[in-house]
Amino acid sequence: MGIYCPSFSKVNIGLKILRRRDDGYHNIYTLFQKLDFGDELLLEKTKNDCLITSNVDWVPTDKSNICYKVYNALKNIYPDLGGVGIQIEKKIPIGSGLGGGSANGAAVLKGLNNLYDLGLSILELENIGASVGADVSFFIRGGTQLGEGIGNILTPLPNVISGIYLLVIPNIIINTSWAYTELGKKLKFDTRVPNLRGFFNGDNSSFKFEIFENDFERIVIPAYPEIGTIKQKMLKLGAQFASLSGSGSTVFGIFDEDTLVKKAESFFRTSYQTILANPA
Repeated sequence: MGIYCPSFSKVNIGLKILRRRDDGYHNIYTLFQKLDFGDELLLEKTKNDCLITSNVDWVPTDKSNICYKVYNALKNIYPDLGGVGIQIEKKIPIGSGLGGGSANGAAVLKGLNNLYDLGLSILELENIGASVGADVSFFIRGGTQLGEGIGNILTPLPNVISGIYLLVIPNIIINTSWAYTELGKKLKFDTRVPNLRGFFNGDNSSFKFEIFENDFERIVIPAYPEIGTIKQKMLKLGAQFASLSGSGSTVFGIFDEDTLVKKAESFFRTSYQTILANPA
């Protein structure tokens, strides 16, 4: 008997890249918002090992898959852990900055916890997730969270950033390692960050979107001008806020009116993959 494990997506509302760490990662400061759009996973008990299948051929099914890494992390803690078969129905494109892989890892971690009755707490799941991948911890709890460190130091915030989210996904795959390397050449890393805890109340009418920027836009937009064009058009079509998510390539806009977002979606969908989503 299998269990269904929904796997969601996220956007970064603002992303400040801070100094490079000794381990090669960079510290960040960002606001994560979970969205109700994502992949679907089905987990089933097997005798041993981890077998991964998917509806798309670009998802790795070997030990490089984050779901396999999650399984191995649990196997190290519980040597007698049985096996698992994981079916991944992918809807989130690769290299889109929506956290699809990390969300899959979190879904498997929570799924195995239930499937094998491990009794791990949210905090324990977050710690295991952090050992596997930077954004996995966020998807354990989801919602709206302030992310610090490499995205693994999380502060849950009381309200979602409301609105209808339009995701526009150009046919561009942006390599995160390339983005960090290029950013390192150009950015003088600043340690000043906006005090999100100080003003955040979840009410978009007083939400200071203007203090948010994604540092990756400084190198991604010059390299891929099409992304800058999408962002500017999104704002002209009535988005309260528009930005690259993560290192891209998804551009998202937050709209507060149904008619505006539908008009914008109909404009973009002739040329791009578009998704309408809600904060979750």
